[in-house]
Amino acid sequence: MLSNNTQADTQADNTVVDTRIATRRKLLTSLIAGSGAFVLAACGGGSDSAAPDSVADRWRRRNTGSGASTATPASSASSASATTTASAPAAASSTNAASTNTAGTINASSFGVKADGSTNDRAALQAAIDGSVGQILLISGQVRIDTTGLKLRTNTHIRFASGASIKLLPHNADIYQMMLIEDVSNVIVENAYLDGSKELNSASGGEHGMGFSIIGAQNVHLIAPTTINTWGDGIYINDSQSKKNTPTYNLVVDNHKADGCRRQGVSIISGDTITFNSPIWQNITGTAPACGLDFEPNDNSAVFKSITINSPTTANCKGGGINVWFGSLPGPISKTVTIAINNHVDTTSPGGSFAVQGLSLDGYIVNGQISSTNPKWKYPLIVEQWDNAGPRINVQNPTIVKS
Repeated sequence: MLSNNTQADTQADNTVVDTRIATRRKLLTSLIAGSGAFVLAACGGGSDSAAPDSVADRWRRRNTGSGASTATPASSASSASATTTASAPAAASSTNAASTNTAGTINASSFGVKADGSTNDRAALQAAIDGSVGQILLISGQVRIDTTGLKLRTNTHIRFASGASIKLLPHNADIYQMMLIEDVSNVIVENAYLDGSKELNSASGGEHGMGFSIIGAQNVHLIAPTTINTWGDGIYINDSQSKKNTPTYNLVVDNHKADGCRRQGVSIISGDTITFNSPIWQNITGTAPACGLDFEPNDNSAVFKSITINSPTTANCKGGGINVWFGSLPGPISKTVTIAINNHVDTTSPGGSFAVQGLSLDGYIVNGQISSTNPKWKYPLIVEQWDNAGPRINVQNPTIVKS
C-alpha cells in the first residue's frame, strides 16, 4: 500500500479543475502512466458520516469542506468532437435481426398517436404501450409528450422507425422519467431517441429528469438507444422501490449514446448482471457529478454484481469519464463487488478519466474487484479515500495520452 502523499501528488500538473472536484487528487501517476498492470488493494482512507442521499447531494456534502487538495488538470483538454443537438435523429441503423422483423407489428398511430411534432401524444402513446403487449409497437414521426412520462409493461417490445423521436414539450419539472421500466420483465426497446428538452425546461434546479429509469426490472434489452438533453441522467438504474432486495437484473444495453445530459450519461445505483456494449457518453455538464458513468449506491442494500462495461467512450464530461463512489455501501450486509470495464477511452473530460472514491468500511465488509483493462486515458487513475480492506482496484495495460 502506498500512502496518499505519493510523488505523483507533487507533480507540476496538479491544477485544480473546478470547485466540485477540488477534493480529488492525482495518485500513483508514475505507476500507471505506462504499460503493464497495476493493482491497488488500498490507498488512504476516509469517511462520510452523512445519511445516504442523492447523487448530487453527496457531491455537495463532500465538497463544502475547507481541506485543500489537488486535481487533474483541465487546461489542455480538448472539446469532444460531437456536439449536442435537439434536432430529430438521423435514420437509425438496424442492430440485430429483430429490427427488420415486422411480424406482429402494430403502429402507434392506430391508437391515435399523431407524431406531428406539437401534439401532446403522451396519453395516446401510453394506451398504445398498454394495448400492444406481446406485439411490436412501432413508433414513427416526431412524438411529443409531457413529463408524466411513459410506463413500459412486462413483454413490451417497442421499435422506433427511422427518424422517429420522443421529445418533451416545454415544462417546469426537475423530476421525470421519459420511459419508466419498473418491476417488469422481458422488455425490448429498439433504436429509441429520447430528447429531454432541457432547453425548454424552466425549472431552476433539481437533477432527477431521466431518459430511461430502470428500477427492479428483469431481462431488459435496449438496442441503440439515444438519450439527449435530459435534466438528470440518460439512463438511471436502481433496485425496486416496492419489492425488497430486488435489484435490476439481466440488463443489456447496446450502443447507447448520451449527449448533453445535465447529471450523468448513466447512473448505476444498484444492479446485478448489467452489460453495456460500446456506449458513448459525452458533453455531460450542468449539475454535479456530471460524469459519463457514475456507480453510486444509496445505501447498504445496493448490489454491484457482474457489471461489465465493454468499450465505453466518455468525452467532455465535466465531472469525469467514469466514477465509482462507494461512501454509502458499507453496512451490516457484507458485499462483494464485481465491476469490469474494458477498453475505456477518455481523452477529453476535464474532470478526469477514471476515479474510485469514498469507501470507509468502519468495520463492515465490502470486497471484490473493480477493474479497468486496456484503457486509453488523458488523465491517470484518481483514487481518493479508499479503505485498504475494500475491493481491489486493478488497472491493466493503461495508455496515457499526452497532448
